[in-house]
Parts: sequence; C-alpha cells; structure tokens
Amino acid sequence: MKTSDFNFYLPEELIAQTPLERRDASRLLTLDKQSGQTGHYHFYDLPKFLRPGDCLVLNNSRVLPARLIGHRPTGGVCEVLLLTDKGDNQWECLVRPGRKLRPGAQVIFGDGQLTATIEEELDDGKRLVRFYYQGIFLEILEALGKMPLPPYIKAELQDNERYQTVYSKVMGSAAAPTAGLHFTPELLEQVQAMGVKVCYVTLHVGLGTFRPVKAEDIQDHEMHSEFCMISQETADIINETKASGGRVICVGTTSCRTIESFAAEDGTMTERSGWTNIFIYPGYRFKVLDALITNFHLPQSTLIMLVSALAGREHVLAAYEEAVRERYRFFSFGDAMFIS
Repeated sequence: MKTSDFNFYLPEELIAQTPLERRDASRLLTLDKQSGQTGHYHFYDLPKFLRPGDCLVLNNSRVLPARLIGHRPTGGVCEVLLLTDKGDNQWECLVRPGRKLRPGAQVIFGDGQLTATIEEELDDGKRLVRFYYQGIFLEILEALGKMPLPPYIKAELQDNERYQTVYSKVMGSAAAPTAGLHFTPELLEQVQAMGVKVCYVTLHVGLGTFRPVKAEDIQDHEMHSEFCMISQETADIINETKASGGRVICVGTTSCRTIESFAAEDGTMTERSGWTNIFIYPGYRFKVLDALITNFHLPQSTLIMLVSALAGREHVLAAYEEAVRERYRFFSFGDAMFIS
C-alpha cells in the first residue's frame, strides 16, 4: 500500500488548538469496524457502548514538561527539548538555534537554578546535553519546563495538567497519549461500577509519533522505538477478560501497540517490559485488541494506518470525511472515535 492511500482533506480550522473546559464534553464518533456504520455522540455517552466483562486498557505515562526556554551567557534566547534520559545528568535533546548551540556552548534556565552544557552533536541535528542543578531534577523541570505540544498546536497552553490524563502516573513521555485526555475520574468510576475492568500499561510516547511517513511504499517506513511496560496484574486482567468472552478495549494507539507487542501468538499476556517499534498497518492480525478508543489522526501517519488495520481503510476514510463534514475537532485536543 502507498502512503498516499491514507491521505484525506482536513481544513486547518478543524485542528483543535485548545482543550475543552470539560474533558468528557468532546464529541464521540462511533464506527462499526465490520459494517462501517457510524454514529454521533459525546464522550460522556461512552458507557452506552461498554458491557460488563469488558476491560479498558489505559496508558498511564505522564508527559515530561520537557521544553526548556533559556538563554546563552551572551543573552541570546534558546530552546532545549528533552528527548531521552541517557543517565548521569545527560539527555539527548533537540535545540534551537542549532548553529549557536555547538559543543561547549552553555545555557542558563530560569534564574540559574538549572544550567546546561552542550557536549556532543548527534545524528538528525540532536545534541547530547549535560545539566547542572541542586535538588531533584524532575521538580526543577516541573517549575521551569513547558509542555512539548505538537507542532500543529500554535496556542499557548494555560494549564499543563490539561495535556495530562487524569490517571497519568509514570513520568517519561514526550507527548500525551491523547485518547485518554477525555476521561474524568467520575467517568472511570461509572464504567467500573457497571462491571467494566480498568487496567494500565505504560508506553512513553516519543516525538517520533509526529514524524511523517516519507516512504512511498508504507512497508519501507522505519518505525521509531518507544519503551513500554505491562504488569502481571494487567496481564491477568486481559487474560481473564479474553477467557470469559469480554472485549479488550484499548484507550489510544499507544495502549494498543503495547499489548500487541507483548502478546503471545495465542493472545495471552505476561508481565513484560522493553522497547517496541511495532508498525501496525492493514493486513495485520490483532492478537488481543477487540475495540479501540482513539482521537483523529494526521493524514498519511502511522496512526491512521493502525486504525485502518482495525476497521479497514475505506471505512476509516469515509468516517473521517463524515467527521470533517460534521465539523469534528481533530488531533491532540480534538474529539474521539470508538471503533467496535
């Protein structure tokens, strides 16, 4: 299949720039993966489509406020974006302006409670950066850092917690697992009260999730790697759900990629952790996942290819055209789909 097979027209004004005031007030487009039939609801209607014995799999990764705005000793403003913790206070980073931040360059953040030295130039314009500080790095980051919002969001985020799920717990993502942004604590309590199990995996979302597919043939695309974990408790809940005839419903493509990466061929799960670069596109046979809650994805992205693997490319593109006609909000702060 060609990358262009996954293109669709999206008016720029439908790209959501800010989150809604109420998380679960976003719209919900339902899609039957067999028939292609669609329906239009709100996210707070989700319990209507769940059944006792189902389980929801959520990604509890928390986004690092990884965007640091600082200045060089000479006064020039610069930006450092944390990507990967390499240990010993060293991080792989993206920097701007790159021509000014060569090895040996220094950067000061805030009032000097955090400083950094560029140590090495890496591939793809990245830098190896060493940080200097007193205290706990994550606390300093919470105080000084900004959320690394996707490039298509131009508006400034007023509340960092709106780019975190209400159940986020394990710090490490460079971007939010956005399908989970629609949940409130009350909605999670409601679905559990009706007999739906809730379990958690961790996948630390990398910036590669926004990387466009440049290969004409999708099979030539090299997928980025992300670290993920599944506990024995979660594995047991998924195994019990499948054995009793319930549905495993992943909240987001990250949860889907985690369980599909670690599942045995017969669909059973055990406690696991490690890196995954699984690339799911049409023709893939799902081992565990039965249904998916997801946001609307970028044209020609690996994520719309994953969704098409579940529901069929024609059904997905028709649903996207309908969402455009109905003025749904797209991407990270946008509306949601339930594919069942």
